[in-house]
Amino acid sequence: MIEALILLSMFLMIAIGVPIGISILGAALIGCWILNGELGFLNASLSIFAGATSFPLISIPLFVLAGALMNTGGISTRLISFVSALIGFVRGGLAMVNVGVSLFFAEISGSAVADVAATGSVLIPAMKKKGYKPRFAAALTSSSASLAIIIPPSIPMILYGALSDTSIVQLFVAGIVPGLLGASLMMAFCYYYAVRYNLPREEAFSLRYLWAKGREAVWALILPVIILGGIFGGFVTATEGAGLAVVAALFIGVFVYREITPSRLYHALVDGVNQTAVVMLLVASSAVLGLYLTETQMPQRLAAGITDLTTDKIMVLIIINIFLFFVGMVLHGAAAIILTVPIFMPLVHQMGIDPVHFGIILTLNIALGQQTPPVASVLITACSIAKTDVWGTTKTNLPFIGILVGVLLMVTYIPAIPLWLVGVFYGP
Repeated sequence: MIEALILLSMFLMIAIGVPIGISILGAALIGCWILNGELGFLNASLSIFAGATSFPLISIPLFVLAGALMNTGGISTRLISFVSALIGFVRGGLAMVNVGVSLFFAEISGSAVADVAATGSVLIPAMKKKGYKPRFAAALTSSSASLAIIIPPSIPMILYGALSDTSIVQLFVAGIVPGLLGASLMMAFCYYYAVRYNLPREEAFSLRYLWAKGREAVWALILPVIILGGIFGGFVTATEGAGLAVVAALFIGVFVYREITPSRLYHALVDGVNQTAVVMLLVASSAVLGLYLTETQMPQRLAAGITDLTTDKIMVLIIINIFLFFVGMVLHGAAAIILTVPIFMPLVHQMGIDPVHFGIILTLNIALGQQTPPVASVLITACSIAKTDVWGTTKTNLPFIGILVGVLLMVTYIPAIPLWLVGVFYGP
């Protein structure tokens, strides 16, 4: 009963506008004090320090900074130009470019919000100019950016891996096939939309033009090879790969494209610090919440309650997905991961669900939460760029949300989709 009241107080604080990190920390501290008195505060302070200094989490500010440097260093615009030259000749090509650029950008930043902020400012006005409806442009940009957090590297996967003690590299590998599957389905719908509304092709295909844009973007295209090749090849960890991303993005922006000035570098650093501070406050708060949940054994009791209802793995996964979907609607991605991982991991282990498989399920639910109001952080960012209303854009976004749901269901009930490539790289 007390545990339920603690969690209820946390949601009430969030509902009245208290920052999510403060709400989680405040509720968890109250719980620790009720359990252990003043000693609970001492344990909480140690948990905060241990949680915020985890080595894998160092990659989060580095990937965020790499994304900011990409945006200010001219890398994003060159990626857009290259992908446009590659597939822009197809009917609906500009919409497909939107999806393709999101995949490229996500291979460096790992953040959906950074993706939509960087690419949306260029692609949404371009799509509107070519005859795409503003709501469609915002919906596609938002959904493709959220899909891209499935493609490695992914900040949600890093958070999950650190909290659940799951291999982050294997999570990255497991996200490749679902990400490409979702991107293909979104591109197919873009083609259908363009044919239905008779939208023009962007330009005739030209090998000379493609070669010219490819030469301009070659340094930008090398970035994913450096990062993912180093991580998957076993040369660097995910954290070291994030450091490589920063160094490479800085080098390209300063010495190759020469667009990063001291002023732009300062703004990129400030932007990176602001985004990182929010995530790390949530991480530190989650450590205290995890301590409280562990001491009360609430996750174990929840697992026992669900298995008392059913021991069928399919039904358990349905229950988990429904819960994660609604949590994603009311909490930002990092907060949703931080809240649900300590609760569900005992159940995941008890039911024999592969932790890597569950990590992809969780990440896809986070992607859905970024598209479903009231929170919908990525959708709101896209709407602010397109100057459209959130609820109207959500209606237009339903086909793309349906694609995300379809990918989630396939990943949930056909484990081979995410795990096949993991088996190829690391064995059964």
